Amino acid sequence: MTMAVRNIMSEVEHLPSFGAREGPLWRRYLIDSALAILGSLLLTVIVFALHLYPSIPNISLTYILLVLALGSTRGLFAAVVSSLVAFFSFDFFLVPPLYTLTIAKPEEWIALFVFLATAIITGQLASALHQRAEQASRQARETRILYELVRATNNEEELESQLSVVVHAVVNVFSSWGVRDCAILLPDANGKLTIRASAMNTSEQLTADEEATASWVMKQAQTVELHDVSLAPQQSRGFAPRAIVRSTVSLHPVRRFMRMIPLKTGAKVIGVLRLQLEDDPRHFTHEKSLGVDLDRAKPETAFFWTFLDQATSGIERARLRRESLQIELLRRTDALRAALLSSVSHDLRTPLSSIKAAASSLLQEDVQWDEEARRSFALAIEQEADRLNRLVGNLLDMSRIEGGALKPEKEWYPVDELIHDVLGHMQPILQ
Repeated sequence: MTMAVRNIMSEVEHLPSFGAREGPLWRRYLIDSALAILGSLLLTVIVFALHLYPSIPNISLTYILLVLALGSTRGLFAAVVSSLVAFFSFDFFLVPPLYTLTIAKPEEWIALFVFLATAIITGQLASALHQRAEQASRQARETRILYELVRATNNEEELESQLSVVVHAVVNVFSSWGVRDCAILLPDANGKLTIRASAMNTSEQLTADEEATASWVMKQAQTVELHDVSLAPQQSRGFAPRAIVRSTVSLHPVRRFMRMIPLKTGAKVIGVLRLQLEDDPRHFTHEKSLGVDLDRAKPETAFFWTFLDQATSGIERARLRRESLQIELLRRTDALRAALLSSVSHDLRTPLSSIKAAASSLLQEDVQWDEEARRSFALAIEQEADRLNRLVGNLLDMSRIEGGALKPEKEWYPVDELIHDVLGHMQPILQ
């Protein structure tokens, strides 16, 4: 494992995992009903066996404690069921005449109905307090997760490192929801979607179908779900993505499917998030899993979309920062090119001026130059022409280097030899 991957993993290890999804609603109601019925009946049996009523007239208040406990731990449904069971069991087993639902004294009716109303109101208040406490705890956990995500991404300067932080954070936070792998697909310079970061396999390449599906998701800004992609590879020929909004649980105990979600900042789609999910019916139903429920307003998935929006904003900021750095680099390159052009234009004028002066001197008819002077002028013209040729060659090599056609071989050069070469080239001018 490279040092960069170790740093990324250390950034996301302390991200808390989001709570696992609850089971089916009917299962929760069944458990609540069982707890409420058994608790109320057990308390009635104790009161009946010990003959606590009517020796203790207010013994019915003990049921209030049971309703309060169920309301604060299980919710309103369990509290209401417990209140009703306590009402009827107290009447049937403890209020004369016994083993009937009839009541001889009117004041007993009033006492029982007051008890029922008090129990239901108490259960409702306890349930509301329990819901608010759970909501506050969930919001605190969500805020911490988002803070840690922002801090982890801000600690990385490179876009690839930030993408790696995001994909590992998605798997780490939402693993209890069935997320097994996460990858981010971004367009390259040619507009082709490629995997820029993956939590499980960084060297993975997109198949033709996956690339076509991801391109469709990015263009249409819609989510696509592919079922059993690892179980039926032979059905993936040609572009026919099975975009399914609702489906049922398969007979297999574990199903794998893929979901591609557009990464949007406002109305702009900057990439695609690919999730590989595992749907295990033992933990939550398929209809409630992350793979199907796409409504951003629903509390079951609202935090996922908030998390994804925060991650997308971080990716967009990193992309804009990289673009601004590229723009600044181009600006400085243009400034350097302008300064170099100004310097080169001066260097080009110098040998041209020397050649012009020597040629003009030779062409003067009123001056009789001896053979040595003519030779000196001709030698100066030759040297300046060679110098001009070197300058033009350097300019051509520089353009080839900028175009990538020529790669310079960098070597250490002695400073004394460099000074000697410069003095040799400048000797005609110095003379």
